[in-house]
Parts: sequence; structure tokens; C-alpha cells
Amino acid sequence: MERPLLEDIRDRLDEFTATEKKAAHALMANYPMQGLGTVAQFAEAAGVSSPTILRFVGRLGFPGFAEFQRKLRGELESQLNSPLARSANMEENPVGDPHVSQLLDNVRETFAHLPKGELTGLIKLLSDERKHVHLIGGRFTDGLARYMAAHLRIVRANVNHVAGQQGNWLDQLIGIGPKDVVVVFDIRRYQAEIIQFAEAAARQGATVALVTDSWMSPVGRIASFVLPARVAVPSPWDSSLALMAIAEVLITGVTRQNQTRAQERMRALEKLRNEIDPSTEGRAMGPDI
Repeated sequence: MERPLLEDIRDRLDEFTATEKKAAHALMANYPMQGLGTVAQFAEAAGVSSPTILRFVGRLGFPGFAEFQRKLRGELESQLNSPLARSANMEENPVGDPHVSQLLDNVRETFAHLPKGELTGLIKLLSDERKHVHLIGGRFTDGLARYMAAHLRIVRANVNHVAGQQGNWLDQLIGIGPKDVVVVFDIRRYQAEIIQFAEAAARQGATVALVTDSWMSPVGRIASFVLPARVAVPSPWDSSLALMAIAEVLITGVTRQNQTRAQERMRALEKLRNEIDPSTEGRAMGPDI
């Protein structure tokens, strides 16, 4: 799978001059749309000169702005591709098992390019019990939000899975503010209602964290933490394996951040289980604590 330009920009931020970094941040904040206008429009949005934009594009390896935009248009098409469109590109009789191979590559590449500061910072934030944590996902990613919430609830207090009918989300949104963290799972084709919920939470002062794909959900524009994962496989359906791996690393990180608290809560949970069902007492602790 071809490496997304956004990933390359993130990895190379330290190579850019101060003004080129402004161009990079402007593009990442509204990717890829910011780069699909004119050079002058891009320069105005970034607060730099037009020659700076051209130098930035050249540093990325493009001979000109037209070639840079061609790349962005190709990635935009990938973002908007439906499973039906992707099904037309499937090999009928592939050699070996390319799907499994790509799954493993996705996990490796995701963690090779994951911004380490973002991951560490989010773990620390999710470990802070002064913060209330809310997790939300879309049609195919809600299961990840539910999975992560179920584990975090064991090792810390004040964890909420935003689930059910969209109309009920507003009831939960009312109380969200500066003491809240909203973790959003959103991959292509990005869901408008998820984006709207995240934007509303951000307006109310919440910290938004995004787990997304390589092309980045529009939630990235307002997110304080962005963790991109590789999801493309030789199938009409995107893979959630690397997204799940990120969720599990976050769960483990929060557990490790305050092991004493986690163990106390697990012991308390075991005590409650034994009181409700005495037949479980003395049974080895299972993975579904």
C-alpha cells in the first residue's frame, strides 16, 4: 500500500524551516483540502508567502504544485472510496494470502510511524482520574470504543461509552466540559454525526483525542491528540486490527500508569463478583474480569 503523504509530513516535521512548518501545520489541520486550492490561498491560510509554499512542496519531493495536488486528489479519492468501488480491485486468485500479510504490515507500519509524544501524552491524560473519559465510535468502530471503555472502567473511574441512538448522545453532551476527555474512533467514510459530536464537545472545552486512519478524519482539525492507523487491505472492507492494537496499547498504558489503583479496583471487582455469585470465589482470575 502506498504511504500517505500526511504520514510523511508528520515524520519529517523537524526537517522543515519555521515557515515551512507553518505550511505543514495548515495542511495537516485541513487535509487534504487545504492543498487543493491555489498557492496563494494555501499561503494565506498558513500565514506565509507563496514562495514558501512552493519550497515546502519541493521539500516533499514534488517538482511542482500541480504534481503535489495530483497526489492529494488521489488520496482524497481513496478517502471517499466505498466498499463497492474497492471490490472492483480485488484479485480473484491471489498468490499466497495477501490479506494476512497486509494485516501484519499494517500493525508494524502503524506503530513505526505513530507519533510517540501523542501516544504518551494521551496515556497520561486518560490516567488522570480528575478527568471524565467518554468514548465514541461510528458504524464499524463503535465496537472498539465499547471494548476500550469496558477495560478502562475496570482500572479507573468515570469512564463512559457514548452508545445507542444518536438522539440520546445529546443528553450526555450537556455535561461535557473542560474536565472531560472524548476519545473518538472514526475511519473513512467519516460519519457526520461523530464529527458533530466531537466538535460540540471541543466547543464546550473538552479535550478531544482521535484514533483514525492514515487519511485522518475531519475530527483531526479540533483534536489535541491524533493517532493514525493503517487500515487498507486487499478487500472491500477496511481492517480494524491496527485500530484495536492502538486501543490495547492505551488500555495497557493506563493500567501501568497507576498499577496500585488498577489492582485495588480489580480486587474490589472480584469481591463484588464473589458476593453476587459465591461459586466464583477462589476461581483463577480470567481475562473477562
